[in-house]
Amino acid sequence: MLFGFATYVADHVWLQVVLAVLIAIIMTLPLVPALRILAEDMTTTRPISVNYHFTRLCNKSCGFCFHTAQTSHRETPDRAKTALRLLKKAGMRKLNFAGGEPFLAASFLGEMVDFAKQILRLESVSIVSNGSLITEKWMSKHAHNLDILAVSCDSFDENVNIAIGRGSGDQVAKLYQIKEWCLKYGVKFKINTVVCALNKDQDMNHHIQQLEPFRWKCFQVLEVKGENDGNNTLRSVDRFLITDEDYVSFCKRHNQQPSLVPESNKVMAKSYLILDEYLRFLDRDGRSPSGCILDVGVKKALDSVFWDQKSFVERGGVFDWTREETGCKSDAAAKELEW
Repeated sequence: MLFGFATYVADHVWLQVVLAVLIAIIMTLPLVPALRILAEDMTTTRPISVNYHFTRLCNKSCGFCFHTAQTSHRETPDRAKTALRLLKKAGMRKLNFAGGEPFLAASFLGEMVDFAKQILRLESVSIVSNGSLITEKWMSKHAHNLDILAVSCDSFDENVNIAIGRGSGDQVAKLYQIKEWCLKYGVKFKINTVVCALNKDQDMNHHIQQLEPFRWKCFQVLEVKGENDGNNTLRSVDRFLITDEDYVSFCKRHNQQPSLVPESNKVMAKSYLILDEYLRFLDRDGRSPSGCILDVGVKKALDSVFWDQKSFVERGGVFDWTREETGCKSDAAAKELEW
């Protein structure tokens, strides 16, 4: 049957043209990058998307924080760049800088963002921030190398933000300001919301429609052993925990938002590849961190932790993650990678 179809196609030029056009259209669909990754040998773990939590220090005190200020350590720029080169060589395509609060080290952050985009030429460079320390001066200097800026906002009620430990009374106004900066400098604007006991019944539709983030990631508040489980940890998530039903209800209330990306505990727990402030991969299975990738290499470090690469793809970890090309390129972007 297949042979007969192939013969028929070979004898009809018009059908060959139609099939070629269909294939070209399909290859432009957002699903294709994810299919490409799924088609790779899944027995070989590649650090496709890495979340580099280069600092644990923060200027807020969110009660459910899952990456608390256990140390004040931060690597030198040279060591950090060497590690990022190794990750790029091992297959990293997207790099997200997080904390703590990354803008507490704004100069370091800017240097890393510029290096990741101009020298490593990564497909996507992003930041997750609470937004309080972002300035237009920083954006004007580094935003051309930034694809995505994600700002954490758990409520549009400042009293709730303060109760959570994130607010200071002006978070909502600052969020709107950051959105304008992102528009001005061509950066994709994203909002991250942790759905917890204090905001699970809120309706955020109006503000999300006004802000129009390209993605609105809604996480179910998560307990992480050794970070916020209350067992000799700096934070205790207990009073913030919600049921699965609470989380589903929140998502249903906002399911008309085209930017909504829900992430329940089940989806989130093991699908993120996290590099900590010591350049070690963290294991959310409760095991010890890997060795520093500068000491043991990327492959050995990855082999020693559990990262569910299949779940990463299935949760939508691969998406349209590159900013719109403005046509402006720095001279440094022309440099070749030097391994």
